[in-house]
Amino acid sequence: MEIADIKKEKYTIVEIAGRLDTTNYQELETNLQEKLDAGARNLILDCTNLEYVSSSGLRVFLMFLKKIKGLNGKFFVCSMQDEIKEIFKISGFTSIFDIYENRDQAEAAM
Repeated sequence: MEIADIKKEKYTIVEIAGRLDTTNYQELETNLQEKLDAGARNLILDCTNLEYVSSSGLRVFLMFLKKIKGLNGKFFVCSMQDEIKEIFKISGFTSIFDIYENRDQAEAAM
């Protein structure tokens, strides 16, 4: 998995590429926690190049959704491949996350 950050004035975009699973979910967890610790309150997770997400990865998404909402921030997910959308749908996550088709839509909503 690769993680890249794009800092904007009022939010940060986190690009996730590759597989997010039990072998590397802690890398994403650490990355997102560092952003919160630094004061970030509005995040967009861009999943354009995310190929797979396991239950461990889903747990990270859910944990940070709760943390950021608790801080009155915004946590958006965008640009999911069909396979990732299906995992979110099966998990019931489509009803609790703000999911956008592409980054432009997520940024406009931010």
